[in-house]
Amino acid sequence: MSFIPFLVLIALITCCVAVFGNATLDGASQVSLLAASAVSVLVGKLTKRLEWGRLEQEITNKVASCTPAIIILLLIGVISGTWMVSGIVPTMIYYGIQILRPEWFLVSSSLLCAIVSLLIGSSWTTVATIGVALMGIGKAHGFDDGWIAGSIITGAYFGDKLSPLSDTTVLASSVSGTPLFTHIRYMMNTTVPSFLISLLIFLIAGLTVEVTHGVNVLQFMDALHQSFVISPWLLLVPVATGVMIARRWPSMVVLFLAVLMAAIVALIVQPHLIRSIAIADGVSIHDSLLPYKGIMQVCYGSTNIETGSAMLNQLVSTNGMAGMMPTVWLIICAQTFGGALTATGQVHDIINIILRFVRGTTSLVASTVCTSIFFNIGMADQYLSIMLSSSMFRETYEKRGYEPRLLSRSCEDGATVTSVLVPWNTCGLTQSTVLGVSTLTYLPYCFFNILSPITSIVVAALGWKIYRRK
Repeated sequence: MSFIPFLVLIALITCCVAVFGNATLDGASQVSLLAASAVSVLVGKLTKRLEWGRLEQEITNKVASCTPAIIILLLIGVISGTWMVSGIVPTMIYYGIQILRPEWFLVSSSLLCAIVSLLIGSSWTTVATIGVALMGIGKAHGFDDGWIAGSIITGAYFGDKLSPLSDTTVLASSVSGTPLFTHIRYMMNTTVPSFLISLLIFLIAGLTVEVTHGVNVLQFMDALHQSFVISPWLLLVPVATGVMIARRWPSMVVLFLAVLMAAIVALIVQPHLIRSIAIADGVSIHDSLLPYKGIMQVCYGSTNIETGSAMLNQLVSTNGMAGMMPTVWLIICAQTFGGALTATGQVHDIINIILRFVRGTTSLVASTVCTSIFFNIGMADQYLSIMLSSSMFRETYEKRGYEPRLLSRSCEDGATVTSVLVPWNTCGLTQSTVLGVSTLTYLPYCFFNILSPITSIVVAALGWKIYRRK
């Protein structure tokens, strides 16, 4: 009975994808999640006679728990607008085109994102800043969106997984009782091989894949230069943002200051763009108020800048905070589904079934990895996936004499990297929105994210460095 809500959700989402395609996240998925939530509540009421007040409270708590993520999403939406109109992202694209050659682009972008993410400990920030610039460079060279986004996400999540500054890394080590750096060193046994294989694939692809006809690079760069003031001084904003992140300032504070710096730069360096955005709607206001109006529109609404290049027009157009609203809508619906599953006890029922089939090391690790993926799908949040998987399997690992680092690694191999592959998960929603590429489009090219869970199970089957308590 506990599987019924998941079967209903899978059936509804499958129909939505068949009917709506990449537009599934525009509303159909949200309706599907609410319908599956209703089924979960109905099953819980029929089988366990739960009180409605308890169900409602659990759903409310679950939705409330994602409030920080929603605020961060809205700030990222504002960053996408201010960093573009201020010329920061165009400057990164302008110089990046000159540095990154087409044949080495995929592997270079993955390595670059890995280094940045490893240093700052945030895949979200990496994708929202340097990832957006790399999307523009890749499109200029004629690569398909899936390949570009796949290389960016591969690097970003590799760095996030191994960074001591990453919240998921700290969470997985702490809830399993594993020292942080012991956890990181142990993860390298599965993470590094997966990443090296992914880099090899990107290297071969960059040398052999036939790309679509890109733009004339010189014309593309000239269009950028004509539309924006390009200057290496603009790169001080992302550098300052990176320093704040490295010093472990709160995410919301860093993002807000990044927006503030970009807004000031836009007013000083790109005043012509701010004025053109302010007068685009045809509403007449006093000249002194145009900068204020322009900046506000950049922060919350859509901006369209005419550059003379159709591809560049699409690339530099932004939707600000409003562009994140479909994602916020979907997160709330996904958390509603997760709250219903938790309140009715259906999650625990399913875990108890899984534990019956656990025999040796391989089946235990495979069960942990698959359960983490299952939670990413059902709970739509990587943090919940890590915490629930760790808490439910911790006693089993202890009884069988395994060191806790095996549990922490298995949870991360299953939860952290696969969250971005689920269209309605907070990570999948965020990255697809920021990059402008649907989850199902980039999924086949996220080789590291696909290989990591498989590698974790293979390493366990080989018995390589599987330690037991003394």
